[in-house]
Amino acid sequence: MNESLISPFNITHPTTVQTSLFALASFARFDPTGRYVATGRVDGTAAIWDLDTRAAIRILDGHVKAVSSLDWSRHSRYVLTASKDWNVVVWDLASSCVPAQRCTTLRFDAPVVSASFHPRNRYRGLAVVPDCSVNGCEAYLVDQRKSHRARVELCEVQEESDDEGAGAATRVRSAITVARFDPSGKHIFLGTNGSYILVFNTRTKTMVARHKITGAGAIKGLEFTKTGRRADLRLYLLCLNSHYPRQLVSNSADRTLRQFTVPTYPSPTADGAYIEQELEPTHRFNDPINKTAWHAMSYSPDGEWLAGGAADAANHKIYIWDISNDGQFASALDGGREPLLHLHWHPSKSSIASTTNQGNILIWHCPHPERWGAFAGGFEELDENVEYEEREDEFDIEDEADMIRRKMKEEEEEGRY
Repeated sequence: MNESLISPFNITHPTTVQTSLFALASFARFDPTGRYVATGRVDGTAAIWDLDTRAAIRILDGHVKAVSSLDWSRHSRYVLTASKDWNVVVWDLASSCVPAQRCTTLRFDAPVVSASFHPRNRYRGLAVVPDCSVNGCEAYLVDQRKSHRARVELCEVQEESDDEGAGAATRVRSAITVARFDPSGKHIFLGTNGSYILVFNTRTKTMVARHKITGAGAIKGLEFTKTGRRADLRLYLLCLNSHYPRQLVSNSADRTLRQFTVPTYPSPTADGAYIEQELEPTHRFNDPINKTAWHAMSYSPDGEWLAGGAADAANHKIYIWDISNDGQFASALDGGREPLLHLHWHPSKSSIASTTNQGNILIWHCPHPERWGAFAGGFEELDENVEYEEREDEFDIEDEADMIRRKMKEEEEEGRY
């Protein structure tokens, strides 16, 4: 479809499957440009798919066990893959080597549950690995810059009082379940199995806040809106609400998605003080009928929509909520009988990539009517086909000499009057 013919005021959430990719994938993520999709597979390979040609253009073979997570760098040049073989590998897609060669390899002491790039700096990243001593996982902030090379474990700080009532700060290893950078990269958010969200300053590696999520149970996932600003396309295409606060949604063990407004955190203090605050959700999203758990969730680029991938063992279900309309339920997308494993929203369009348990990737989109009348004033749109009756001489080929004589004769007759 020619994008110049699409009305920008009709943009909404995806509704139908546009195409599918047979990728044998466990999950898929769009790159920041939205042109490519990276997939991870259980055989230890990753692949880069071109959505224009719908073909795999690069195969990244660097693991001996299943790929557990994948991330893109800011400018789509580098891809990070984490695996159950205890390794995190960074690939340079600009390299012309075939097969693709590793750019960096990081070795851990346990299978890597997840890993991600810093949003602004590819030399920094997060990794989550299991830790049997805490019956959960531990999170590491990894820095590969030559002058700052380090691997720091992010530990919770708790205040303990002695017999005299004096408080002392101690570092405690909490059971981490998920770790994410915020979109600015200034803070790191960790979810625990004790209903807490811990916030760390990326520069100082110190904890700046601890938030209790009442009734949530273990925090299974965290997602942010792309930016702190939201575009309102229904009013002005380029009008931005510059003071719109950033939103965070959490997936927890009680099968409820909770959306929060992210507070503003002060700079770290010398005494290590942090904010102890219970976060109250602005919206709660769940399936009240089937009590379905959630595999994944993702915001639309403008933060107007939230998609939740249901952990339904018999169907491929995606639930859409309208955040701009007080979080009202909008629709449920049915992708067939292959259960959903993962989903990711396109970075700039109304499109979703969802992965089935059979390895297929479904690309969802929203069909838009084309505005041909905007380019041809006499163009008339028809609701159904109409049989056209042509005149007898409408398409006859007329001799050029006869046509000239006829026009001259008509001009002479007009001159008489």
